[in-house]
Amino acid sequence: MSSISVRVRVVSVTLSVLFGGLGAASGTFALRSGHLDTLSVAVPETRNGGLSSGALRPFAVSPASSTSATPSSSAPATTASTSATPAPPPPPAEESKEDTPTRSSAKPSPQPRSAPTLAGQVIALVNDERDKAGCDPVAEEAHLGKAAQGHSDDMSERDYFSHDTPEGKSFADRITDAGYPKPGAENIAKGATSADQVMRMWMNSSGHRKNILNCSLKKLGVGVTTDGWYWTQDFGY
Repeated sequence: MSSISVRVRVVSVTLSVLFGGLGAASGTFALRSGHLDTLSVAVPETRNGGLSSGALRPFAVSPASSTSATPSSSAPATTASTSATPAPPPPPAEESKEDTPTRSSAKPSPQPRSAPTLAGQVIALVNDERDKAGCDPVAEEAHLGKAAQGHSDDMSERDYFSHDTPEGKSFADRITDAGYPKPGAENIAKGATSADQVMRMWMNSSGHRKNILNCSLKKLGVGVTTDGWYWTQDFGY
């Protein structure tokens, strides 16, 4: 039976998931205990083009040109008879009164809400999936968010992709260092350029999906760095 060699070009979009202990060596993940998935996903390359500002240009209103009427030349008045009663002088012009501003009964229009951040979008999508699975929603937690954002930034700055830092700090170490005492699990991803895309990647990987749908996990922090598109989910009990 002839073998067919198929070459597949993939854009560098990778995932990694960790719960329990694991190790990384020479750029590959080794399983020590628990479960670890490594996934390469083919996705179309997306260029991060700049958005047009879309700002509205202010419009100028030309001041109304006051046309000074040229007085018509009047014919010289004929001499009136002395018996004519002079016309009474015109009444003095009344002073214009300023209008007293009236209070408007209309309520001020509400200020538009700012769009949710990428991290906020991920948390909302996580809770959508947990709701389908019958789990309570996770609450966003600031210390976990600090740990997650710090790890995404560090992976981007030092060009690595692992749950462990080059110095050997685990995800649990990083979470406790950030001030959260009960680390639970971590998902990381690289290359996805939107919250929807990274969530599809995680949900299509059994290990990442298991973390997202673990009903025992109650808190979540998400960090994303757009320079290289590094994503981190840090869960806590």
